[in-house]
Amino acid sequence: MVVSCEQVWREISNYLDGEVDPGLHAAMDEHFNVCKQCAAVLDGMRNVIQLYGDERMVELPLGFSHRLHRRLEENTIPARRTFLGWMVAAAATVLVAGGFELARSSVSGHPEQRSEHARPGDHVPPEMIVVVATDGKAFHVPGCPFIHDKARLRSITAGEAMRQGYVPCVRCMKKYLSA
Repeated sequence: MVVSCEQVWREISNYLDGEVDPGLHAAMDEHFNVCKQCAAVLDGMRNVIQLYGDERMVELPLGFSHRLHRRLEENTIPARRTFLGWMVAAAATVLVAGGFELARSSVSGHPEQRSEHARPGDHVPPEMIVVVATDGKAFHVPGCPFIHDKARLRSITAGEAMRQGYVPCVRCMKKYLSA
């Protein structure tokens, strides 16, 4: 196996750590015997590692290690608390929002209305006969002057109209509207 200088430079750190496969290790050894430039890079890397690995090279002041550890602990603990605080707040928000949505969907008892701005009729007698337009949103008493599409009217009970999502006309059914 023959390796190029670029491959050697990419793998030199792994070579020094003994983390290359035996075939690549042998090929790099052979390359170092032939290429003086890569051999110089290898020697330089070994010198740097030896110098920085020698504890005598940089002398630390007394108590430095203790102060460093204390400072690191001071900086890491609040960050963990802050993260946990945000996680608890997010979970609480999801639970509250889910509770409101569940309560809204199960307690209201009203089907989805065809008009998002309408008020549901809580006291409309369900057996009362009303008229609805197929494409309309409200139900009316027969003869209401505010029926828009008089060509497509059909008569149904008020209970069935509310189940289908129709809402009471605010003009002809106003006595049945909830406040």
